[in-house]
Order: sequence, then C-alpha cells, then structure tokens
Amino acid sequence: MDKKLRLGEFLQMRRAQLRPADVGLPDFGERRRVPGLRRDELAQLAGVSLSYYTRLEQGVSLNASPEVLDALARALGLDEVEQAHLHDLAHATRRGGKRRRLAPEHAGDTTRQLLAAFGDAPALVLGRRSDVLAWNRTGHALFAGHLDAHIPDQPDRRPNMARLVFLDAHTRELFVDWPKKARAVVGKLRLAVGQYPDDPMLATLIGELAMKSTEFAGLWSENRVRSWDIAAYRMRHPLVGQMQLNLQSLVLPQEPGQRAVVATAEAGSASQAALHLLAQAGAPATRQGRRGSETAGSARDRRSETTGSARDRHSETAGSAQDRTSAV
Repeated sequence: MDKKLRLGEFLQMRRAQLRPADVGLPDFGERRRVPGLRRDELAQLAGVSLSYYTRLEQGVSLNASPEVLDALARALGLDEVEQAHLHDLAHATRRGGKRRRLAPEHAGDTTRQLLAAFGDAPALVLGRRSDVLAWNRTGHALFAGHLDAHIPDQPDRRPNMARLVFLDAHTRELFVDWPKKARAVVGKLRLAVGQYPDDPMLATLIGELAMKSTEFAGLWSENRVRSWDIAAYRMRHPLVGQMQLNLQSLVLPQEPGQRAVVATAEAGSASQAALHLLAQAGAPATRQGRRGSETAGSARDRRSETTGSARDRHSETAGSAQDRTSAV
C-alpha cells in the first residue's frame, strides 16, 4: 500500500471501532451511515478542522505535527504502542518518495554469544520481518525441530516466524493457543510496516500471507498493532508433550530491529522438566559419546518417569499463567 494511504487507513479503521458512547458523545439513537465515529466527531474531539482531518485520512495532507498526532491519539484512545505507530506512519508519509536503504540482516558475534549464554534455555533471534536469524540448539528443537538446524545461516532460505505460524502445519500444532499467537504475529508485522515502510521484502511477505491465508487477511484488515515483553503460551511439542511456557522478548540494542525470544517455565514444574528433556534429547552425540544421541522415543519414555509429581504442581499454577498478556 502507498505510504500516503497507510496513515489514513489506520485512522479510518480505529475511528470505525469507536462508538460515540466510548468517547463521551451523546447517542440519540440515530441510524448512522458508517460504523463508529464520523469524521466530524473525531475532528471535534481532537480539536482540528473537519477539512484538515479529511485531508489526513485521504493522504492529501502530509505534514501533521506531533501535537496534532498526539491529539488524534487521545481522541481515539490509543495506547502507547499505537500512538508510537501513528507517529511512525506520519513520519513515513512526510518523507514521501525518499527511500531509506536498509542493510541486510544477520546475527553478529555478540548476538551469538548471547544465545550461547542462555545455555539450555530455548532462544532464537528474530529480525525486523520476524525472520529467524539464529537460534541455539534447544531453540531449534522447540520451535522448528522439523527444519534444518543450519537454515538461519542461509539468507535466501531462512524461516520466517509469521510464515511458520500461518502456513506451517507443525507450528500450528505446536501452539495450543494458536489464535493468540496469530494475533500477536500480525500485530508485530503492523508495527514493522510503520517502522520500515521502505522494506520491499516486508511488503512481499505481507502480500504472500494475505494471498495464502484467509486467517491472516482477516486479522490484517483489523489494523491492530501489538508489542510485548512477555507472553504465556500453552505449547504441545511432539517429543515432550504439552508445556506452559513464558516467551520473553529482549530488544538487542547492538542490532537495531532485532530481538531475542527466550522460552522459560516455572521452576519445579512439569513444563520445566519437559524443557530439560528436550535439551537432553537434542544434545550432540559427542557430549557423552554415543549415549548423547538418544531417540525421540526414549526421551518421551524418560519424561513419563520424571515429570509426574512436577505435573501435579504445575496444574495448580498453569491457569493463572495462561491469563497473562500476550502478543509473539
């Protein structure tokens, strides 16, 4: 989509999601021709003229000031993430046809050192388009054990988390809370569009997903943005069974646009025991000679012997963890 229209699309969609009562306006029971607030109502709430607001929605006015954007954000009831996204869209509109050249993405040495420091905790590094740039051994085993472990090192073949979530059967089965995960992925892609409007590969990815997945197309049309630091998910791994995991997102300041995602479980829980077994099952054979190369079947058998009591403890706390805020 043209950068001039993205700002207007976002404003129009968020305006349509509000009712007069949501913003303190009287509702006289009149039949409204459009869903949500009318343009004149939002313009009045934001303290701008109707003609100026109309030009913003139509992509004609390209110089909305930060103060006007903040007023619109307040009128629409946007949270901090949505307000920042609004400013990103307006900045891209002001730049017009000027394109920002983006450097190819890769995981640097310090990033790989960080992955190694996580030890057996599953971890991976995602780029601005949610491409998997690197993962540690257990991260590969948890998120994509059905793929080649070295594939993130091949830029033309790297897995993409959004593609995996919407188009890969293994990943869909992995996330018991798939709808929750799907909304989070779409929300982050929306943020990326505002932050990197000149990335042609991002536009190609979104077009591909919209063509191949009606679920993605439906969520994308909602124009919701989302950011997260921690999210709780129920996951069902084919090797070690069901787990309740916290996925924590860490921004990597040394690599703009990149973030590390680390999976953890409650101490002493069945989920922690399952992660431990997953780490053991994926250990290189050289760790303890041939003994390290255990089959998936033997790992599953050992899990049943070691996680019984931990599963009982976990069942008391999994419910509350499930209600935590989401958004991968």
